[in-house]
Amino acid sequence: MKLTTTTQISVDGVMQGPGGPEEDERGVFERGGWAHFDNEAGKVMDEIYLRADAFLFGRRTYEIFAGSWGTWDDPGDSPIWTALNTKPKYVASTTLTDPRWTNTTVLASSVAAAIRELKARPGRELQVHGCGALFRWLLNNDLVDEMNLFTFPVIVGQGTRLFPDTGRERALELVSSRATPSGVTIQVYRPS
Repeated sequence: MKLTTTTQISVDGVMQGPGGPEEDERGVFERGGWAHFDNEAGKVMDEIYLRADAFLFGRRTYEIFAGSWGTWDDPGDSPIWTALNTKPKYVASTTLTDPRWTNTTVLASSVAAAIRELKARPGRELQVHGCGALFRWLLNNDLVDEMNLFTFPVIVGQGTRLFPDTGRERALELVSSRATPSGVTIQVYRPS
């Protein structure tokens, strides 16, 4: 399986709280709720989830997803709900001990090796959604095969950014790019 990441970011690179101000457990992020999907962006996101064979989460994002997608009844028409509630989920965490969301495995030690083993399995995609700290760690450990960036036409002005202010430089290969009617740009990159 290839490891793909999907992240919603603002034009100024903020990835914190795209869905709402209460989304971040570290406290209310007053500027949350800036990601507004139009139909085309929503359709692309559905297509991404349809390609998933498994999901990899950091603990914080796992808890957010488990507390929402993991508790909602099946709406009957959501590729995202279906994928998240039927495919295996893996959580890179040394603090999560009792995952309650069905089909979840905690990767508490030798995380890089465990992820390499997952990637060696047959299948399409091991997907990471959000998970800023995990994304940066995966990228620094050369475990990311492809990244999907949904860039929303807003400047948030503060908040956690996807890419840190310091770190090693990295070249990316643009695989595809498109813009939706409301100005969301969707870029797919591969580390090169």
